[in-house]
Amino acid sequence: MGGLSDRFGRIARDLRISLTTACSLRCTYCMPAEGLPVIPRDELLSASEVARLVGIAVHRLGLTEVRFTGGEPLTRGDLVEVVRRSAEAAPGIPLALTTNGIGLDRRAAALVDAGLTRVNVSLDTIDREHFAALSRRDRLPAVLAGIDAALAAGLTPVKVNAVLMRETLDDAPELLAWALDRDVRLRFIEQMPLDADGVWTVDAMVPAQELLDVLGTRFALEPAGRDDPGAPAELWRVDGGPGTVGVIASMTRSFCAACDRTRVTAEGTVRSCLFADDETDLRGLLRSGGSDDELEAAWRRAMWGKPRGHGVDDPGYRRPVRTMGAIGG
Repeated sequence: MGGLSDRFGRIARDLRISLTTACSLRCTYCMPAEGLPVIPRDELLSASEVARLVGIAVHRLGLTEVRFTGGEPLTRGDLVEVVRRSAEAAPGIPLALTTNGIGLDRRAAALVDAGLTRVNVSLDTIDREHFAALSRRDRLPAVLAGIDAALAAGLTPVKVNAVLMRETLDDAPELLAWALDRDVRLRFIEQMPLDADGVWTVDAMVPAQELLDVLGTRFALEPAGRDDPGAPAELWRVDGGPGTVGVIASMTRSFCAACDRTRVTAEGTVRSCLFADDETDLRGLLRSGGSDDELEAAWRRAMWGKPRGHGVDDPGYRRPVRTMGAIGG
């Protein structure tokens, strides 16, 4: 059967698997102020179920990287077990974590011992007041402590993801200076229409070019290509290098044609695209005694129907029912 392909010839290499929809922050572009509905623990994939899907993804579908997302995966008390079992199911495969960093200072070393190899920390600004307003929580020191712990634990290069928001745009040069000083890799991401409050509009979004113009008032930026052809971030060399900054222009410079991701939600459904509501239930198969052959076949069928692109510019576009916090970006 070969790799995990869709009808447009794209081959999935990267698995994003959500572990929870719970989160310790309430970022306006992701979560409603009251948070998302709590999913009962027995409806979430268990550590052993996650590991089984990781094994199928790697050994049968040819995926070469696994990333654990949320919500906030650090809210899972069994996260170390999830990582350990997954590392055992797919030895040698990079296992990454996308996190807001809160609590990472207490768990980074154990996660590395379990097999975690990389970490991305979400951080939109280092202005404490702006951070508290955007995330609805005054937790910037905890996030910074988590980043320091990741560096100390050897999870390098640590990547930092910053969502481009109008209210923190002026903070971007200071955030880049901070990242360069600590040798972390900063990636700015255009906001997508996946916010829980449903207020996203094209006109309100900060486009990548506007960010580059703002950064250009302090730094000299030169195009530096991409880490690899399938990588979503366009890189820019800062002040002649070696430091770089990445820009993921999901909306204005769509990279859907090169998308190599497949996603599994916290409830165990395959979601072929962030912007497509179609989901295929794997948890039911797992818990009803389904074989690896059956799970593989269901996963392949789900990905074959992956849409060509996010379709935001299409006249008939409709926002996905699930928000970013429920999908696991």
